[in-house]
Amino acid sequence: MINRNPQLGKNRALQHLLTTEGLPASILRQILDTAETFMGVTEREVKKVPLLRGKSIFNLFFEPSTRTRTTFEIAAKRLSADVINLNIAVSAQSKGETLLDTVDNLSAMHADMFVVRHSQSGAAHLIAKHVQPGIHVINAGDGRHAHPTQALLDMFTIRRYKKEFHNLRVAIVGDILHSRVARSQIHALTTLGVPEVRVIAPKTLLPRQVERLGVRVYHDMRSGLRDVDVLMMLRLQKERMQGAYLPSSEEYFKYYGLTPEKLALARPNAIVMHPGPMNRGVEIDSDVADGNQSVILPQVTYGIAVRMAVMAILAGSQPSDGSI
Repeated sequence: MINRNPQLGKNRALQHLLTTEGLPASILRQILDTAETFMGVTEREVKKVPLLRGKSIFNLFFEPSTRTRTTFEIAAKRLSADVINLNIAVSAQSKGETLLDTVDNLSAMHADMFVVRHSQSGAAHLIAKHVQPGIHVINAGDGRHAHPTQALLDMFTIRRYKKEFHNLRVAIVGDILHSRVARSQIHALTTLGVPEVRVIAPKTLLPRQVERLGVRVYHDMRSGLRDVDVLMMLRLQKERMQGAYLPSSEEYFKYYGLTPEKLALARPNAIVMHPGPMNRGVEIDSDVADGNQSVILPQVTYGIAVRMAVMAILAGSQPSDGSI
């Protein structure tokens, strides 16, 4: 059988992480299980393991990022890799060099892995098709398309608090249209067996035919939040909006901002998530963001372990016996 998934090698092992779409549940669970083994590293006095010693990981960020770039850097260093951070926006490309020429030059410096963030959808896929065998590519966010490690750390967070996926009702709230995170979340949730995924947003912030992704659509937040177990709030992607999608931020908060009153419609033990950065008073009320149902800060912590897991699996260096 021909393997048509560019993320998987001939033996169906993970070669690149470009999107959660099309990845089998076994791969997703492998990443989550491996991340679990790395959780104890952060509690050690020396927060390092030697799994990627001698490997060179290049962070290629063609658009601004703080949280994602930093957690990838921490993850790589905790695996003892050599990390090179490049702000491409003010270097090679500003001088006219093409994306693939940049990659070729860095490959000649014996790169083992590229972590790529780009404003254009498909950039990481393009690089993955171009690099030589043995070089791995991780998509750290491309345009409106995908952000797989964010979705995976979200899945890890849900599993930590809810244990299982098969009995959950999950609501994704906000700017679905411009969110690469939402697309990656939906694919991961459905693949892992979540029986009901809801999206809640005004019509102007929903992709056409979003129902084809296997979600239930709600335009009224109060109806959509009833009896949900997990609330995944999304940031308004104002930098990607061209035109009038919303009357105002105040109007948006009135109808789609998460307040304690709206949260009370969910199940009493529901958890609240947000990929960050948050716009307080726009997507979420501070009382909710800082409340006891919020797991927003643990998401950031878990993100390091998940990104460690992805890098280790790609390099073929994850612990085989569940220990480090």
